[in-house]
Amino acid sequence: MDLSLLLENLKNPSLLFFVLGILSVYLKSDLEIPPSSSKFISLYLLLCIGFKGGQELSHETLSVNILYCLLFGVLLAAVIPVYTFFILKKRFNVYDAAAVAAAYGSVSAVTFVTATNYLELKGMQFSGYMVAVMALMESPAIIAGLLLFSLYGNQSNKGHNKEILRHSITNGSVLLIIGSLLVGYFTSTAQAEGIKPFTNDIFKGFLAIFLLDMGIVSGKKLSDLFHRGWYPFAFGLLVPLLNGCVVAFLSHFVTDDVSNRFIFSILAASASYIAVPAAMKIALPQANPGIYLPMALGITFPVNITIGFPIYYCICVI
Repeated sequence: MDLSLLLENLKNPSLLFFVLGILSVYLKSDLEIPPSSSKFISLYLLLCIGFKGGQELSHETLSVNILYCLLFGVLLAAVIPVYTFFILKKRFNVYDAAAVAAAYGSVSAVTFVTATNYLELKGMQFSGYMVAVMALMESPAIIAGLLLFSLYGNQSNKGHNKEILRHSITNGSVLLIIGSLLVGYFTSTAQAEGIKPFTNDIFKGFLAIFLLDMGIVSGKKLSDLFHRGWYPFAFGLLVPLLNGCVVAFLSHFVTDDVSNRFIFSILAASASYIAVPAAMKIALPQANPGIYLPMALGITFPVNITIGFPIYYCICVI
């Protein structure tokens, strides 16, 4: 493992702004991002991620290998919530188990962006269609989590299965990222250049503000997590590392490209804190955001960025 790259990740602005947000809470600062601005930034990030994914996909000639990669990503997003749900259900109620399972089956766009920077430090470039893989992995995990809840939750909720499924598919965050993907796919390169300053140039600046806000939100809710004891911390640490390592190995059956395999491992190891919380707020308001949000942000995100990246990469190059 390259310790210099590990230390470099610890100095990543994404992680540092997140830590700053948490520190501001414990220092009892009045620092905060207005809710309306926070929502706008979340929508902006989703729009840019989806649009750029569509653009990259439009530049690719669809092949059997690309289709395999897309299907592999969707399969991961559907399978991970199932097995994690049954692990979580031993300690959590059905609401929280479904929400956490959906978060860990889905993906973190911020972790994805940070992973691309990691590859850049190594002078490596992943295939553009991997952005489309990431975009397609958001929705299946949300749908799987909500369907698991409808199957194992309170019997009185059974009659609302269609409404739950509709919310999981038409949720604003999911709809925006998939819709932006399609818009990007059908937009010509010349037309895309016209909005490049908006979709590319200022992206990392808004990402820093978003992570600062997520640090503040996570810091305020960490007490709920501590009340659950060691279990959520062990889950948030071990399960993502397990997912990332297993997928880093399995991905060689889908693609030989080391960069793409590394991205697959990151997508499997990350946990969503944009699309899933938005979907759960609508479809499962009983689920406690003080559980799934700090687990994804306060535990899994830093672990992936600091120690996860070098481990997954080492497996991919073996």
